[in-house]
Parts: sequence; structure tokens; C-alpha cells
Amino acid sequence: MSSTAALGEVVFVGAGPGAPDLITLRGARVIAEADIVIWASSLVDPAVIAGVRPDALVIDSASASLEDLAPLYERARDEGLLVARIHTGDPSIYGAIAEQRRLCDRLGIGHRTIPGVSAFSAATARMDAEVTVPEVSQTMILTRLEGGRTPMPSRETVRGFAAHGVTMALYLSAARNRMLQEELLAGGYPPETPCIVGFRVSWPDEVMLRCRLDELSASMKARKLWKHTVVLVGPALAEQGTTRSHLYHPGFRHAFRGSDGTPLSTRGEP
Repeated sequence: MSSTAALGEVVFVGAGPGAPDLITLRGARVIAEADIVIWASSLVDPAVIAGVRPDALVIDSASASLEDLAPLYERARDEGLLVARIHTGDPSIYGAIAEQRRLCDRLGIGHRTIPGVSAFSAATARMDAEVTVPEVSQTMILTRLEGGRTPMPSRETVRGFAAHGVTMALYLSAARNRMLQEELLAGGYPPETPCIVGFRVSWPDEVMLRCRLDELSASMKARKLWKHTVVLVGPALAEQGTTRSHLYHPGFRHAFRGSDGTPLSTRGEP
């Protein structure tokens, strides 16, 4: 048994986009120490749980409901066990952990969350892209295409968000890629707006591509990218940029550097 407090604990661990070395050190440590490890084989690479203790109880939650997990949390509470509940990407983005936290509260077991690398972040890194570029876009929107099985608030639409012309990351929308393209165009993005598409980013069978917005649907259909796919769109994603940030400009003064580029510590300033 671990050295967890008497009432046990559930830790929601962000596993990152796929590759086992893209999980945080803290997340990997919790998985290695856990008495019970709950993971979804449909979403998480098995290599992420390769370091579990030999005596740990490992549960595949791919087909489990929230109610199916309750007995495991109750056991952890009663026996003072540590539970690692593994989520793909970052748990706070389409992770459905609020209802799990409420379950933990009802059962009287403590819980905390360890963040993870989200698919959009892994995709931009993989493609050497920047989502916030000075004078191009300083804003990013994370959303999904409305009209699916999960209702969206009426004021949140892809077309409405597209009107801002900023960087957008779209989850859970790949299966309706034609509608996605049409809504982005209808919202105001020009046809030539650059897009990045990432399928199972950082997995061995990863697919990464760049295309214009008016080629988005055809590009995704040609590669049969129906799920496990994140789409990024916006002018900041262009491969070559011409603007420069103020942060590293020699004439930009901040707390650690004077306007002449001299470190403030060497100028006798606080």
C-alpha cells in the first residue's frame, strides 16, 4: 500500500497527446506509485502505464461508465489507496472530469489534477508553428463544431468564432470535416488561411499535414482522418513570419533588461 493519507486519493493525470515521454514527471511518478490505475486503452498509449507497480490493480475504462468507477473509488477511500485516473491530453480540455470530481466529493475521497500536454500544443510544436504572433493573432480559441451528439451553448458556434480571425483549435470535429470547412469559411477566414491537421499526434502512426482552409476537407478525407484529430486554423500558422516580438527586441525595456539591452542587474537598478 502506498503512503497516501488514510482516506485515499484520486489523482487525475494528464497523459499528454500519446508519446509516453510527453507526460509530466509528476504524472509519471503518480502512475508509478498508484495502487489503482484507471486508463482508457482507446485513448491512451499502453506505454504510458508501462511503469505501474507489479501489484497495482490496472483497470481499462474504455467501456466503463462513471458509475462503474464508483466501487474503485470507495475501495480507495476505505483502504487509503492512491488512484491514478489517466486522461488523454490535458484533463481540463474535454476531459469530463467535473462529474468525476463530484463523485469523489460524494464518496468522501480527496482528489487533485495534474495537467498534461494537449493535442493542439503537441501539434504546433511538431509543425514548428506559433499560435500567437505579434500583429497577426494574440488570441487562441479552443472549441468544437456544434451540431454533434454533445449539445453546444447556442452562442458558441464555429462560424461566430471564425469572425474574429484569430487562431482556433478544433477538437472532436474531424468526422464532419466538410461542415467544419464551410463554417470556418462562412465565418470570415479567407480560403488561403493556413491550417494544421494532427492525427494521433506523437503516436507511432501519427499523421501531420499543412493545407489551405479551402483544401481542409479534401485533405482530411484523402487520409481518412475521422477521429483522434485536432485541426488548427488561423493566419498565425503560416510557415514564414515577418513580425518580431517586443520581448526579445534590444530596445524593449522590462524588469530584467534596460532599453539599451543592458541587464538591469549590471546597471545598479533594482
